[in-house]
This record gives sequence, structure tokens and C-alpha cells, in this order.
Amino acid sequence: MSHAQHSSGAAASNALLSEFTTLRLGGPARALVECTDTASLVETVTGLDRAGEPALLIGGGSNLVVGDDGFDGTAVVVRNTGIDITDDAEQPYVTAAAGTDWDALVAATVDAGYGGLECLSGIPGAAGTTPVQNVGAYGAEVGDLLRAVELLDRATGETRWVGPADLNLGYRTSDLKGRDDHVVLTVEFRLNAGGRSQPIAYRELARTLGVDEGASAPAASVREQVLALRRGKGMVLDPPDHDTWSAGSFFTNPIVDDDRIDETIATIRSRVGHDVAIPRFPAGDGLSKLSAGWLIERAGFTRGYPDDDAPARLSTKHTLALTNRGAATTADLLSLAGRVRDGVRDAFGVELHPEPVFVNCSMPR
Repeated sequence: MSHAQHSSGAAASNALLSEFTTLRLGGPARALVECTDTASLVETVTGLDRAGEPALLIGGGSNLVVGDDGFDGTAVVVRNTGIDITDDAEQPYVTAAAGTDWDALVAATVDAGYGGLECLSGIPGAAGTTPVQNVGAYGAEVGDLLRAVELLDRATGETRWVGPADLNLGYRTSDLKGRDDHVVLTVEFRLNAGGRSQPIAYRELARTLGVDEGASAPAASVREQVLALRRGKGMVLDPPDHDTWSAGSFFTNPIVDDDRIDETIATIRSRVGHDVAIPRFPAGDGLSKLSAGWLIERAGFTRGYPDDDAPARLSTKHTLALTNRGAATTADLLSLAGRVRDGVRDAFGVELHPEPVFVNCSMPR
């Protein structure tokens, strides 16, 4: 497995973090350790903390943008795995170790005859990272079914279970995001008995399935259609396909206060025309959500922007994904991200915010 060693052995030095991110970007870490069980993960992190050594936790690497200079500390790759389904009569649930591949977890629940997680099929990364940013897709998000999370408190070295109410889950965020004082060790999700999906809340998916919005469907069928839709957008990892060398959706859909939404819509209409339908969705009390991908395209950034020879480009399938075409640097990617952000702001007065976590790098101002 690349240059790394399991935590029971010596840590590797100068391991390239590009080998551990789906963008395949990132310079070296001073040391890198892989932890293959929960006990070694706790032992490794607490040991590094006692020694005063900076630690970077890496799950599936699907939401990380690591700088070209790498990380001046020890990278800890979370590899603890395991899936256990409890057929509770009142509410079945699944327990998974943090390093478990997320899509493998979804597949295991569907294959065992349960529904609930099917709309989140095909999302790359590790199960333990999903509550951190409240991962979502196709009208569903992790917070809908999250039952509990086991955390390591790095300040005390103690572990404890918390419920979703303790995490302040929001749109692509939680109290765990943007901080490193806790490490997710284990996650639990409620499941639906009888192989039925959650209510289908995404119009494109409902149409593909031939059901009404708000109806449920067989979880296996929903999973199959979600995977097909994601593949069509380059959102299922496929090493030969550079459109999948990405961090998924790079920008979150912008949330606008309802007291500003009419002015914002008017500004957009002045640019795209008054007869154009502008995607807009409710986002909670007093808030509306716009489509980042739609805004990016209407601001003039087409699929594959800027051109075939660019080392970092928008995906040729989906403008919300920024991709490494094989020879990009992190600086190349961040420069592209800055151009897209600034272009949307200049065109529509809407500020796009990045979804991934940045390590030793930032977008240009």
C-alpha cells in the first residue's frame, strides 16, 4: 500500500498525500501512519497529541484539498472497517467503523434488504467523514438517518457516543466541520425495514424511477438509478476517467436570505433573461437555495472549461466538479476555483463557498 505502514509498524516519511486524495493532489507529509482498527486509531492520535505532533486525519480523501507543500506533521489514514446491521424490531440500524468505504456500507444495507441510505449511493469517501459535513445528494442527507456517532475527544483522550442533536447538523456542515478536536471512530444510521427507500425528494430521480415526488420505491432500484445518474456526471470514482479526479461538488449551493432573494433573482434575470426559469428551493425558515452548478454555467463557465490542454478543468460532465487532468498542481486547481468564484460573483452578485476542507492551502483572494 504505497509508502505507508500500518500503525503497528514504523511510520513512513515523506509519503505523498496525493496518493490518499481523490483529487490526486497534495505534497508530502513528514510521516504517515495507517490505522486498521479503532484501538490503534485512538492510540495513534492520542500518542501524537501527547508528543505535540501535528496530525492530519484522512478518511477516504474525497473532501480534501491538500497544498503542494504537503503537511508538516503526521498524516493518520483511517482504515478501521466493519459493518454490523442490528435488526431491531422498533427501528433497524447499521453500525460502521469510521474507515469503512461509504458506498460499501450503502451497498451492504441494500443487499441485506434494508432501505434508507440508497440516495447516497456512489459517494466516495469513508463512512466516518459523512456526518462531519452532513453529506447529501439527490434530496437526501446523512442527518436524515444518523442515529449516533462515537467520538474521540482529543483534549481528554476519552471516547463517547453523541446523538445527531449534539452535532448541530446543517446544510453541508456540522459542529465537527472546520475543527480537529474530535475524531469520529464509529457511526450508526437508522434503516427502513422491508427494503423501502426514503421518500424520493429529488425531481430528476423521481422522474427516472417513474414515481411521484414524496413516494418511496424499492431501495435496490433507487440505488441503481442513483449510481447511473452519478456516473453520467462523473461522480463515481473511475481511475481512467479524469472527470472523477475531483472532490465531488466543489462549491455548495448558495443559501440566500429571503429578504434578499428577490433582489438576487432580479440581478440574475438581468443577465440571463426574464423568461429563463431560475432554480430555487426552500432551505429552511426564511432561506432559499440556488443552484451553484446552474450559476456557474450561466456565468460562462462551460463543461471542460477552460480548454483541453489545461491541467485543471471543470469536469466535461458536470460544471460543479473541478478536476485534475493528470498533471495539475493544487495551485492550478485553486486558481481555477478562484476564477469560477469571482466570475459568478461578478455576474450575479452571489458568493460561492467551497465545500472541501483545505489543508495548507487556500483559494486566491
